[in-house]
Amino acid sequence: MRNSLFGVLLTTALAIVASSSLLAHHGSASFDTEKELSLKGTVTEWLWANPHCFLKIDVKDESGTVRNWNLELGNPTDISTLGYRRNTFKVGEAVTVVTQPVKSGAPVGRIRSVTMADGRKF
Repeated sequence: MRNSLFGVLLTTALAIVASSSLLAHHGSASFDTEKELSLKGTVTEWLWANPHCFLKIDVKDESGTVRNWNLELGNPTDISTLGYRRNTFKVGEAVTVVTQPVKSGAPVGRIRSVTMADGRKF
């Protein structure tokens, strides 16, 4: 009886620890949620994968320097309800992305919206 009680307590403790780390993964601490940037660029890659999809675009800054931005979305199941599909973006397409950038200043962000060259908006 004592060993089975210990097993139940240990299993419960491990489940609590595992679930709290999963919740921490989905935090927004690295993103500047008070700031939104509008980026006009060209698609270099569209990754349709779990646990997150990523849109990579080349963006020219004011000085003409091109930076490749890595922009995060949710998982395929969640974002498909917003109209995104495995074939939504093609390499070379022009897009305008509104993103919340990371606080560090790296070319990384979380997508708020995407407007295609033909005016379609996600």
